[in-house]
Amino acid sequence: MLWGAAGLMGLGFLVLLEVFARRHGIPGPISAQVREVVFAPKPGPLYGGLALTMVVLTWRQRFVVAGAAVGVDIVFALVRWAVGAQVPEGQYFGNGALWAMLGCAVFAVVRRTGRERVLLLKGVGLGLLLVTGRKIGDTWLLITSKTRPTVLDPYVATADHALGNPSWAAGRMLKAMGPFSGHVVHVVYAQLAVAAVVVALYQLRNVAAERRFPRHHLVRTFLAIGLLGPAIYMIFPVVGPVFAYGPGTSGTGGVEWAVANLWPHTPPPVGSPHPVPYDAITPRNCMPSLHTAWATAIFIHTRKGPRLLRFAGAFWLVATLGATLGFGYHYGVDLVAGVVFSLTVEAALRTVDRGWDRSGLRLVAYGTAVFAALLVAYRWLPVTMAGHPWVFGPLVVLAMVSVVCGYLRTTRAWEPEAVPVARSEPQSEVARIGMTPL
Repeated sequence: MLWGAAGLMGLGFLVLLEVFARRHGIPGPISAQVREVVFAPKPGPLYGGLALTMVVLTWRQRFVVAGAAVGVDIVFALVRWAVGAQVPEGQYFGNGALWAMLGCAVFAVVRRTGRERVLLLKGVGLGLLLVTGRKIGDTWLLITSKTRPTVLDPYVATADHALGNPSWAAGRMLKAMGPFSGHVVHVVYAQLAVAAVVVALYQLRNVAAERRFPRHHLVRTFLAIGLLGPAIYMIFPVVGPVFAYGPGTSGTGGVEWAVANLWPHTPPPVGSPHPVPYDAITPRNCMPSLHTAWATAIFIHTRKGPRLLRFAGAFWLVATLGATLGFGYHYGVDLVAGVVFSLTVEAALRTVDRGWDRSGLRLVAYGTAVFAALLVAYRWLPVTMAGHPWVFGPLVVLAMVSVVCGYLRTTRAWEPEAVPVARSEPQSEVARIGMTPL
């Protein structure tokens, strides 16, 4: 019943988002997903979703499903080649993964019953959620650009003086490090979803043997962050330093839209911030930094893994922070808000799993209050923050650290304590046979 109710709520949300997107002249998540049944899709999310679906299958079934997906992709590629269809670069395959997931859903309904049917449908739902979540995020970003004609970058840039304008410093450092370092950092930034799938596959590695999902895993946090974060974009639209104070990138923005062409060499002066108009293409996706939130979630969920996974989680977090600042996609205060946002969402999901634990509720309430206070300060106190950096800079950092410490203290109390095993003392031969020594 819980899964059914969640499914109905999710379907209703998708329908509302589809209608809202159509009213603004852009494709919604449902139409975009249906289109990929036939037309060339982006392969990464689809095969990532198929990998998550296959965690419920045996190894023999995985080979069959993977082979079917590759076979369908080969057929689609041959048909497109035969008819001379134009395919966007990098989108030569991917339909097979979607067909394989849909085939698993049909197989579950037709050939499985009881718990096995539910388990297989959960696996399919998990894979499709990852794919659909990407579509929902893309639609949200288009909606922010269409419905928010002005952005609040001057407010955030002014507040960022309290942290020393880290995006400007990171941008100069990244350029000084050379193109190779920039390429590595960009790959890390762009392939964040791949890292999340790898961590999730490790967490779900025993699902096929145990025939059940763990109570909590990374995919839940990843999807929750992606669904909730864009709502903040609508409240606090920001495009980022490279757009508001630079030439833009990836074919969007431009110097003609910038407040001034300053990034990354000259920090913006402290003045009287005000909303500024921006183009109707660039997403307003800075506050909070969801890349930081996702990288933080990956870091959290790798702490109990093997050493290599822990190292990878730490590296991905550090490299993502460097990329978000170094490429001018975010301000420093965005990253602080992203960390607080991620920990609050993670705490909320774990609190629900524990049956609305009181300590968890306190942590969620505190994280929400800190996050709201940060947004209020960025919007209404940026000049004061910039004028007193030695006061507000440490306060912003301490607010984030307090949430981190609260999360660690609360979650460690939830961990089961290891009960020491009583060691039996070796008995003498006389005591063992029950005789009394003379």
